Amino acid sequence: MSKKRRSTAVVHQSDRRGAARTQAPPERPGFATDRRAQLALLVVVMILVAIVVIGSDFVIGAVTGGSGQATPTGTATATATVATAAGPTQFGVIKPGIGGHWTNVSADQLAQMLQKKDFTLINVKTPYMGEIDGTDLYIPYDQLKGRASELPGDKGAKILVYCRSGGESAVAAQTLLDLGYTNVWNLDGGMNAWTASGRQLIQKNR
Repeated sequence: MSKKRRSTAVVHQSDRRGAARTQAPPERPGFATDRRAQLALLVVVMILVAIVVIGSDFVIGAVTGGSGQATPTGTATATATVATAAGPTQFGVIKPGIGGHWTNVSADQLAQMLQKKDFTLINVKTPYMGEIDGTDLYIPYDQLKGRASELPGDKGAKILVYCRSGGESAVAAQTLLDLGYTNVWNLDGGMNAWTASGRQLIQKNR
């Protein structure tokens, strides 16, 4: 081969190598489409998760009445509906005790209850300092267990206790729970609240 031909061949081969270096690498088919599909799938998943979370909150709110807590059932009484373990009801305030609860009522509520009396009213104050008219029994709070035979035989009978200020009657209410009574009531504030409401006490030979 002549020198001229060899030079021409070298030039052509160099041109082909340069062209190969400058040519852009071919794009993988479908790469952009795959990215778009992945993003769309991610958006759909996030939307589904949000729907599930919102739906579960709605169901929980419907079941619990919007409070986020299940409402416990309680024993309905003639004048009160037990809605929670502790808190206000339609009549009185539920106070939790050991093994049960009792209902605190105000002096005005007791006066209303006495108009249609369907309970045993017990003065548990010691020493005796008078009593509310309509009182059935006088049993000091620390003698309830020893004199349990004087209490109603029906453990579901409604019993309301009171003292001077509410402290001793709260102890009495717990004692009644210990004895198995389930419908226990207490005058909040005791005889002090009763007289402060403008009502009188009576005296008996107890």
